Amino acid sequence: QVQLAESGGASVPAGGSLTLSCAASGRMYSTHCLGWFRQVAGKERAGVAAVYSSNVDTWYADSVQGRFTVSQDTAKKMVILQMNGLKREDTAMYYCAAGICGGVWSERRVNFWGQGTQVNVTS
Repeated sequence: QVQLAESGGASVPAGGSLTLSCAASGRMYSTHCLGWFRQVAGKERAGVAAVYSSNVDTWYADSVQGRFTVSQDTAKKMVILQMNGLKREDTAMYYCAAGICGGVWSERRVNFWGQGTQVNVTS
């Protein structure tokens, strides 16, 4: 069992930056990777970014490519999402997830979810 705890959600003005953190505890298998999803009310959860291999192999949604950076501190079992150039459309509940590495970072790969942290981008 893996427990995930997100932190860092806040309200920020458009164009601003925000850093989300996720601390993982419990037993993670070598095939598990950490990453982020987000969900807007009334819509499905969508993959944002994931670290597949020691910060070398990463995945990003097209909508955040070049603005968001995902990284992992393996020793501390943490995954960080640095978000720059935030837009109104980035407003969502952000979820940390542990899942099977590789391919498109989608819900079907996820085994464990965090509780979520809210990000609001204001005009």
